[in-house]
Amino acid sequence: MSDSNRVSEVRVRIAPSPSGFLHIGTARAALFNWLFARHHGGKFLLRIEDTDIQRSSTEMVKTIIDSLKWLGLEPDEPPVYQSQRLNIYKKYIDKLLSSGKAYRCWCDPEMLKQKQKQAMAEKRQSRYDRTCYHLSEKEKEKNIKSGKPAAVRLYVPEGETAFDDLISGNLRRNHKEIDDFIIARSDGRPVYNMAVVVDDYEMGITHVIRGNDHIFNTFNQILLYDNLGLAKPQFAHLPLILGTDRSKISKRDGAVAVTDYAKMGYLKEAVVNFIALLGWSPGDDREIMTIEELIESFNLDRVHPTNAIFDINKLNWMNGEYIRKTEDYVLIDLLRPFLVESGLVTQLFINTRWDYMMKFVGLLKGRCRLLTDFISQGFYFFTDEFDYDEKGVKKHFVSIEVAENLEKWLCVLKNIESFNVESLENALRKLAEKLEIKASLLIHPTRLALTGTTKGPSLFEVMELLGKEKCLLRIEKAIEYIRTKYK
Repeated sequence: MSDSNRVSEVRVRIAPSPSGFLHIGTARAALFNWLFARHHGGKFLLRIEDTDIQRSSTEMVKTIIDSLKWLGLEPDEPPVYQSQRLNIYKKYIDKLLSSGKAYRCWCDPEMLKQKQKQAMAEKRQSRYDRTCYHLSEKEKEKNIKSGKPAAVRLYVPEGETAFDDLISGNLRRNHKEIDDFIIARSDGRPVYNMAVVVDDYEMGITHVIRGNDHIFNTFNQILLYDNLGLAKPQFAHLPLILGTDRSKISKRDGAVAVTDYAKMGYLKEAVVNFIALLGWSPGDDREIMTIEELIESFNLDRVHPTNAIFDINKLNWMNGEYIRKTEDYVLIDLLRPFLVESGLVTQLFINTRWDYMMKFVGLLKGRCRLLTDFISQGFYFFTDEFDYDEKGVKKHFVSIEVAENLEKWLCVLKNIESFNVESLENALRKLAEKLEIKASLLIHPTRLALTGTTKGPSLFEVMELLGKEKCLLRIEKAIEYIRTKYK
């Protein structure tokens, strides 16, 4: 693409390697690029950097694309695959060779590794000694004619390279710290920095927004842009994402694949909202923001240069807020795969017991932070087979007297015609008054009998939803359990 034909619109990209899953760092970079493009009315592109054949996987390509789709960050143009562009890279490498700005290197890789080890042992900087650069033209010609495999190195002259980072400001590096780096392997394939420069130029990328672990790469890439005479994009390097202990993020903190968040019961809207605030803020105290609000507010000026902290507790809180904002009928569809996979219900049950499902979701949504919480906290709405919480048994199933009180409560329940919240609560409190005991001495054993747990929504709402028959059967079962325990 000639500079005269380059488009003026903002064009950004995300360029993952298909050697692993899409993790939170790459997802954050993808989101920031996508938001930047949407804010400026530009394009968001996807490039798959798959030149490393041994490490690349078609399965990972699919996972990356699916992850971006789940987050709602689909590219505006078809993905670009580096493995399909080898001829393009060759043209640019040949241009550098023919102009004398790059040179072939026939040095044995193992020998170079030994020299690096020796330099490290002597605590000095390891630099290539330009053995092949200083070969005579006759020696070079002889090696070329013999077909001896050669890597290609960029010649880095004395001086320094600098650029204005849109987040960190002016950055510079002395060329004494930059080796004559390899731009093509001995098999002809380009290395990372060479391919990136060619691709970003050919794709018309105007802004490169990525993690600050790429800053050293940026200096090398600018050298390539300058030696090739190509227009450079603007660069913005995002701060690292650390765990709550300020160390490298771990699985405990949230360093899992994006697809895992879906499996763990997170809503994509919550994940996107949370990731957006990792190193960026809207300039006020807003934390819950719609995608439209994020697009409107996003700019690189508000990206903090200091490292961001991944707080899983904050993500869980935010996910709970999104669950509460979600319509009950939408939640049912989001819960379908979790409920069916748990074996608690079938698709048929969900479809034919819609009113029951709506009440179930309504009862629990205020207490759940993850979709999976609906199962761990509400399993008893779908099965009679559960164990009693051990601590609950020690606290509430403590004597034969408890069984006797439950038997009296059972008799009352059998005679209740309108099995609703109001009548159930009135009946229990009247019985407690008659027995001269606190209402809690009936409430807690009843909850444990009906749910196997000691916590949950209002007992009387739980009873109403379970229905009279289930409540009677479960209380009878609990009475038998207590009597057996204390006989």
